[in-house]
Amino acid sequence: MAQSTSASTPPPIAREFRAAWVASVANIDWPSRPGLTASEQRTELLAILDRAVALKLNAIVLQVRTAADALYDSPYEPWSEYLSGQQGLAPEPAYDPLRFAVKEAHERGIELHAWFNPFRASHPSSKTPDTALTHVTRTGIVSAPRYGRHRWMDPGDPRVRTHSLKVITDVARRYDVDGVHIDDYFYPYREQDKGVEIPFPDSISYAAYVRSGGKLERDDWRRNNVDVFVRDMYRDVRGLHKSSVKVGVSPFGMWRPQNPPPICCFDPYVQLYADSKKWLQNGWVDYFTPQLYWQTDSATRSYATLLKWWTEQNTVHRHMWPGLFTSKAGGPWLKKGEAWGAGEITRQIAITRAQPGATGHVHFSMKSLMDERADSLSHKLMTERYQEPALVPASRWLDSIPPRAPSARLVADTATGGRRLTLTPATGEPVWLWTVQELRDGQWTTRILPGMQRSTAVSRNGRERAPESVWVTAVDRSGNQSTGTRAR
Repeated sequence: MAQSTSASTPPPIAREFRAAWVASVANIDWPSRPGLTASEQRTELLAILDRAVALKLNAIVLQVRTAADALYDSPYEPWSEYLSGQQGLAPEPAYDPLRFAVKEAHERGIELHAWFNPFRASHPSSKTPDTALTHVTRTGIVSAPRYGRHRWMDPGDPRVRTHSLKVITDVARRYDVDGVHIDDYFYPYREQDKGVEIPFPDSISYAAYVRSGGKLERDDWRRNNVDVFVRDMYRDVRGLHKSSVKVGVSPFGMWRPQNPPPICCFDPYVQLYADSKKWLQNGWVDYFTPQLYWQTDSATRSYATLLKWWTEQNTVHRHMWPGLFTSKAGGPWLKKGEAWGAGEITRQIAITRAQPGATGHVHFSMKSLMDERADSLSHKLMTERYQEPALVPASRWLDSIPPRAPSARLVADTATGGRRLTLTPATGEPVWLWTVQELRDGQWTTRILPGMQRSTAVSRNGRERAPESVWVTAVDRSGNQSTGTRAR
């Protein structure tokens, strides 16, 4: 959608985090099934990234650790069974899916965030015949007891926290990711056996804590274990001095019941030992993505009510980018009567935009955005909510210095007779993105291009009229934008 404004001054470019989770556990999103060839895996991943471009998303949150495994070449954990069907078996021919994903995302101007499950050690969907000999459940390097249908690394075992932090910081150090991201699985959601709740088996680690002089009651100790992990993850990633890597946490969408009234009824503070409000208010995140997986008109878990409450708790002004349950819009994975309809998701985006302090959202999950039908959610997003591209909001507490203004020239295209815009970065930090704004008949249009690009057509041939005015800015990895340059 073109914007009308002064002929001499382009309008400000929208700022909004538009992302989707790409879940690997149980092959929810990618790869579509275990055992695909490396070429088939890459083809599927490219289709996801191309769809993100078509939708004008600006980030993908790719799950790279589902259960103490790796969808990348890890020195610490075995290859995931969701790639090959056998845990520990590398892709053939050999390639690194995360390195490939980062490269291809960046070539499209899309951020790639690496998503980790911090403590799960096995998932009920596992079908691997034998756990890898290098997996934590076989090596004994950490405590990973059975819990119901899962194996779960005990957050009360200091070796567990150290191991998971080592895994996360290794990726942040070795890969050019734009973020590291953990989800809501801290202590497990409670399971039952024949109607009786199964206690989490951490008596040994709690007894060791008490023997060492610890004074906290068991529930408080469990919460403190998670607090320490979240705090140390932020400290360790920030200690790498890579301002391009944001730290994100996506907890259960409520903090506690009655916060605010009439919110109920699950209590993640008690059930999952997750004091998520503390993490936000202590600034242990760069972005916060509460999973607001309820409808707008829910009496006890209203999307709008919870979003407003969370923004009011954001006293240190980190990014607030709620998670949307986009898969509920509709699809063959839903039972009859479960679908919300696409209008609920587009309405939640509008509510988020209208809420001061909320500057983006994340869709769960990407499979719900891959449908190309004219009445699909993807079509509605493209025509109703994502008509214009958006820049990711700047993280100025990580880096507040914008790039220097670039050079931009309009030149003749000797092959087509049209006009091309050449883009030259100033000296200093590399350009992550270019913004190109073109004026035609009093209307501005905006394009956002990858920073590695050095030219783009502004008219396709000699018959097509060139724009009356073209302005260019450079954007860095933290979202800082240079002053504009008018192309001559």
